[in-house]
Amino acid sequence: MKKLLTASVFAVLGLTQAHAADFDFSGNIAMHNDVVSIDFSLASDATDVKVWTDSFQNAVNFDPITAVWVQSGSNWNLVGQNDDNASIAAGQTYYDSGLTFASLAAGTYRFTIATFNNFANGTSLSQGFQYDNQAPIALADWDQPANHTNMGSFYSVHLTGVDSAINTTPVPEPETYALMLAGLGLMGAVARRRNKKSAA
Repeated sequence: MKKLLTASVFAVLGLTQAHAADFDFSGNIAMHNDVVSIDFSLASDATDVKVWTDSFQNAVNFDPITAVWVQSGSNWNLVGQNDDNASIAAGQTYYDSGLTFASLAAGTYRFTIATFNNFANGTSLSQGFQYDNQAPIALADWDQPANHTNMGSFYSVHLTGVDSAINTTPVPEPETYALMLAGLGLMGAVARRRNKKSAA
Protein backbone atom coordinates (compact mmCIF):
# COMPACT_ATOMS: atom_id res chain seq x y z
CA MET A 1 0.00 0.00 0.00
CA LYS A 2 2.83 2.40 0.89
CA LYS A 3 4.59 1.73 -2.46
CA LEU A 4 1.34 2.33 -4.35
CA LEU A 5 0.76 5.64 -2.53
CA THR A 6 4.32 6.78 -3.26
CA ALA A 7 3.91 5.89 -6.95
CA SER A 8 0.61 7.82 -7.07
CA VAL A 9 2.20 10.93 -5.52
CA PHE A 10 5.01 10.86 -8.09
CA ALA A 11 2.47 10.38 -10.90
CA VAL A 12 0.52 13.46 -9.75
CA LEU A 13 3.74 15.50 -9.40
CA GLY A 14 4.77 14.41 -12.87
CA LEU A 15 1.50 15.72 -14.28
CA THR A 16 1.93 19.14 -12.70
CA GLN A 17 5.58 19.73 -13.60
CA ALA A 18 6.38 21.78 -16.68
CA HIS A 19 8.27 20.02 -19.44
CA ALA A 20 10.51 21.61 -22.03
CA ALA A 21 8.87 21.77 -25.44
CA ASP A 22 9.14 23.32 -28.90
CA PHE A 23 7.05 26.29 -30.01
CA ASP A 24 6.57 27.88 -33.45
CA PHE A 25 5.03 31.26 -34.29
CA SER A 26 4.55 33.08 -37.57
CA GLY A 27 3.01 36.28 -38.83
CA ASN A 28 3.81 39.47 -40.69
CA ILE A 29 5.62 42.67 -39.81
CA ALA A 30 3.72 45.57 -41.36
CA MET A 31 6.18 48.44 -40.81
CA HIS A 32 9.97 48.75 -40.82
CA ASN A 33 10.09 49.69 -37.11
CA ASP A 34 7.67 47.03 -35.81
CA VAL A 35 9.10 44.63 -33.22
CA VAL A 36 7.74 41.11 -32.68
CA SER A 37 7.73 39.93 -29.05
CA ILE A 38 7.53 36.30 -27.93
CA ASP A 39 7.51 35.70 -24.16
CA PHE A 40 8.78 32.35 -22.88
CA SER A 41 9.42 30.85 -19.48
CA LEU A 42 11.66 28.31 -17.82
CA ALA A 43 10.30 26.65 -14.69
CA SER A 44 13.81 25.55 -13.74
CA ASP A 45 17.37 26.09 -14.96
CA ALA A 46 17.62 24.73 -18.49
CA THR A 47 20.25 23.55 -20.93
CA ASP A 48 20.25 23.72 -24.72
CA VAL A 49 17.70 26.52 -25.19
CA LYS A 50 17.41 27.81 -28.77
CA VAL A 51 15.38 30.78 -30.01
CA TRP A 52 15.64 31.75 -33.65
CA THR A 53 13.94 32.94 -36.81
CA ASP A 54 14.32 31.59 -40.32
CA SER A 55 12.45 34.55 -41.79
CA PHE A 56 14.95 35.71 -44.42
CA GLN A 57 14.42 32.70 -46.68
CA ASN A 58 17.26 33.54 -49.09
CA ALA A 59 16.14 37.17 -49.64
CA VAL A 60 12.40 36.52 -49.94
CA ASN A 61 11.69 38.34 -46.66
CA PHE A 62 13.31 40.99 -44.45
CA ASP A 63 16.70 40.55 -42.77
CA PRO A 64 15.96 40.00 -39.02
CA ILE A 65 17.73 41.00 -35.81
CA THR A 66 16.93 39.07 -32.63
CA ALA A 67 17.43 39.67 -28.91
CA VAL A 68 16.64 37.86 -25.66
CA TRP A 69 15.62 39.79 -22.52
CA VAL A 70 15.11 38.50 -18.98
CA GLN A 71 12.38 39.92 -16.75
CA SER A 72 13.61 41.52 -13.54
CA GLY A 73 10.73 43.11 -11.63
CA SER A 74 9.09 45.51 -14.07
CA ASN A 75 12.22 45.70 -16.24
CA TRP A 76 13.53 43.54 -19.09
CA ASN A 77 17.32 43.28 -19.21
CA LEU A 78 19.27 42.29 -22.31
CA VAL A 79 20.74 38.77 -22.23
CA GLY A 80 22.00 38.71 -25.82
CA GLN A 81 21.45 40.16 -29.28
CA ASN A 82 22.23 38.71 -32.70
CA ASP A 83 22.28 39.88 -36.31
CA ASP A 84 23.21 36.79 -38.32
CA ASN A 85 23.38 33.21 -37.10
CA ALA A 86 22.46 30.63 -39.73
CA SER A 87 23.90 27.66 -37.82
CA ILE A 88 21.25 27.11 -35.13
CA ALA A 89 19.07 24.65 -37.05
CA ALA A 90 18.82 22.91 -40.39
CA GLY A 91 16.96 24.93 -43.01
CA GLN A 92 18.08 28.38 -41.91
CA THR A 93 19.38 30.76 -44.54
CA TYR A 94 22.35 33.11 -44.43
CA TYR A 95 20.71 36.24 -42.95
CA ASP A 96 18.60 34.43 -40.37
CA SER A 97 19.12 35.21 -36.70
CA GLY A 98 18.85 33.74 -33.23
CA LEU A 99 20.58 32.71 -30.04
CA THR A 100 21.53 29.44 -28.36
CA PHE A 101 22.14 28.97 -24.65
CA ALA A 102 24.07 26.04 -23.19
CA SER A 103 22.47 27.01 -19.87
CA LEU A 104 19.77 29.52 -18.96
CA ALA A 105 18.41 30.22 -15.46
CA ALA A 106 14.77 29.72 -14.54
CA GLY A 107 12.69 32.81 -15.21
CA THR A 108 10.57 34.74 -17.69
CA TYR A 109 12.15 35.89 -20.94
CA ARG A 110 11.23 37.91 -24.01
CA PHE A 111 12.50 37.13 -27.50
CA THR A 112 12.28 40.09 -29.88
CA ILE A 113 12.56 40.13 -33.66
CA ALA A 114 13.17 43.39 -35.52
CA THR A 115 14.31 44.37 -38.99
CA PHE A 116 17.98 45.06 -39.71
CA ASN A 117 19.35 47.67 -38.61
CA ASN A 118 16.85 48.18 -35.76
CA PHE A 119 19.13 47.19 -32.88
CA ALA A 120 18.27 47.71 -29.21
CA ASN A 121 19.27 51.13 -27.86
CA GLY A 122 20.70 49.74 -24.63
CA THR A 123 20.63 46.94 -22.09
CA SER A 124 17.05 47.63 -20.92
CA LEU A 125 14.01 47.03 -23.12
CA SER A 126 12.54 50.32 -21.88
CA GLN A 127 15.29 52.10 -23.84
CA GLY A 128 13.64 50.92 -27.04
CA PHE A 129 15.07 50.35 -30.50
CA GLN A 130 16.93 52.54 -33.00
CA TYR A 131 13.98 53.02 -35.38
CA ASP A 132 11.38 53.84 -32.68
CA ASN A 133 11.27 57.58 -33.47
CA GLN A 134 11.18 57.16 -37.24
CA ALA A 135 7.94 57.51 -39.20
CA PRO A 136 6.72 53.98 -40.01
CA ILE A 137 7.39 52.78 -43.56
CA ALA A 138 5.45 49.87 -45.03
CA LEU A 139 7.86 46.97 -45.39
CA ALA A 140 7.19 46.58 -49.13
CA ASP A 141 8.16 50.24 -49.70
CA TRP A 142 11.17 50.31 -47.39
CA ASP A 143 14.68 50.14 -48.83
CA GLN A 144 16.17 47.93 -46.12
CA PRO A 145 19.88 48.53 -45.41
CA ALA A 146 22.07 45.90 -47.09
CA ASN A 147 19.02 44.67 -49.05
CA HIS A 148 16.45 46.46 -51.23
CA THR A 149 12.76 47.35 -51.50
CA ASN A 150 9.99 44.76 -51.88
CA MET A 151 11.28 42.60 -49.02
CA GLY A 152 8.57 40.24 -47.77
CA SER A 153 7.04 40.83 -44.34
CA PHE A 154 6.63 37.20 -43.20
CA TYR A 155 8.35 36.04 -40.01
CA SER A 156 8.75 32.52 -38.66
CA VAL A 157 9.97 31.99 -35.09
CA HIS A 158 11.06 28.81 -33.32
CA LEU A 159 11.81 28.12 -29.64
CA THR A 160 13.16 24.83 -28.28
CA GLY A 161 13.89 23.73 -24.72
CA VAL A 162 11.45 26.17 -23.07
CA ASP A 163 8.44 25.39 -20.87
CA SER A 164 5.88 27.84 -22.29
CA ALA A 165 5.73 30.54 -24.94
CA ILE A 166 3.22 33.12 -26.16
CA ASN A 167 3.24 35.77 -28.88
CA THR A 168 2.84 39.11 -27.05
CA THR A 169 3.40 41.38 -30.07
CA PRO A 170 1.28 44.52 -29.67
CA VAL A 171 -1.52 44.77 -32.24
CA PRO A 172 -2.04 48.32 -33.56
CA GLU A 173 -5.39 49.93 -32.78
CA PRO A 174 -7.85 50.12 -35.74
CA GLU A 175 -7.45 53.91 -35.62
CA THR A 176 -3.71 53.50 -36.28
CA TYR A 177 -4.42 51.46 -39.41
CA ALA A 178 -7.00 54.04 -40.53
CA LEU A 179 -4.47 56.87 -40.14
CA MET A 180 -1.80 54.93 -42.00
CA LEU A 181 -4.19 54.15 -44.87
CA ALA A 182 -5.33 57.78 -45.02
CA GLY A 183 -1.70 58.92 -45.20
CA LEU A 184 -0.89 56.44 -47.96
CA GLY A 185 -4.00 57.55 -49.87
CA LEU A 186 -2.97 61.20 -49.57
CA MET A 187 0.53 60.40 -50.80
CA GLY A 188 -0.98 58.55 -53.78
CA ALA A 189 -3.25 61.50 -54.62
CA VAL A 190 -0.29 63.92 -54.51
CA ALA A 191 1.75 61.63 -56.77
CA ARG A 192 -1.14 61.37 -59.29
CA ARG A 193 -1.55 65.16 -59.30
CA ARG A 194 2.18 65.63 -59.97
CA ASN A 195 2.05 63.11 -62.80
CA LYS A 196 -0.91 64.94 -64.40
CA LYS A 197 0.92 68.29 -64.13
CA SER A 198 4.10 66.91 -65.69
CA ALA A 199 2.08 65.28 -68.51
CA ALA A 200 0.36 68.60 -69.25
